[in-house]
Amino acid sequence: MKLIGPFRQLVTMNGLPFRGAIPDEKLEIIPHGGILVAEGNILEVGNFNQLKAGYNPSEVERLNTAYVAFPGLIDAHTHICWAGSRAGDYALRLSGKTYLEIAEKGGGIWDTVKKTRAASVKELAELTVIRANQLLKLGITTIEVKSGYGLSADQELKILEAIEKANNETSADLIPTCLAAHIVPKDFSGSETAYLELIAQKLLPQVRRQKLAKRVDIFIDRGAFSIAAAKQYLLKAKAMGFELILHGDQFSTGVA
Repeated sequence: MKLIGPFRQLVTMNGLPFRGAIPDEKLEIIPHGGILVAEGNILEVGNFNQLKAGYNPSEVERLNTAYVAFPGLIDAHTHICWAGSRAGDYALRLSGKTYLEIAEKGGGIWDTVKKTRAASVKELAELTVIRANQLLKLGITTIEVKSGYGLSADQELKILEAIEKANNETSADLIPTCLAAHIVPKDFSGSETAYLELIAQKLLPQVRRQKLAKRVDIFIDRGAFSIAAAKQYLLKAKAMGFELILHGDQFSTGVA
C-alpha cells in the first residue's frame, strides 16, 4: 500500500453532473490531499495526514513541490496517426480559403492521405507516440485515435497496426477507431456506396479478426458521405459487432 502526497489541492470531480455546466463552486477540492494506491488501483483519496494515520501505508511518496492532482482528461476525437504537414493548408486558410475549397483543390484530407500512405508502420507509430506524449503532458491520459488517412483496406490496416504499436510505447491509453469512411478516395473510380461496400467486405472483418479496433466511424457531410449511404454502412458495421461513432454536423446540420 502506497500513499502519494501531499498535493496542495486534489480535485476529485465527485458528485458532478454527467452533462451540462460545471460551476467552480461545485468542485470538490481537498487541500493537502493524498492518494492511497495498491496494485495499480486508487483505494482512497482524502487529507494526506488522515490517510497516513488511518492506514499506516508501507510506502509514502512524499511530494515537496506544490502540485494539483485531478483525474486524467479524455480527448474523444483525435487524428494523431498521420504523416506529412498541413502547413500549406493553414496558409490558405489564413488567406481566406475555406476548408472545403482547400479540399476540392487536393489539399486537406487527401493531401495527408498521400503522405501517410508513403509512411511505414514504424514511422507512423513513432509519430503517434510523439503526439500522444505531448497530450499526456497536458493531462490527457485517454486519447481516441482515428485511422482514415489510408482509404484502402491495406492502408487502413497499416494505420490501425501503427496505433496498436504506439499504444504499447506510450503511457497514454489510445482508443483506436476505424475511420476508413473518411472520404471517398480520389483514386477510387466507383460511387460512395461501392467504396463503403468494399470497406465493409474487405476491411472490417480483418479489423475484427485482428482486434485492431472496436469502433467504426464515418464522416457525413458535403465532400464526404451522404446520410443514406452512411446509414447502410453503419448498419453493416453494427451487425459485425462494432460500436458506432458519427462524425457529422461539422459543416451542415441534421446528420445526427
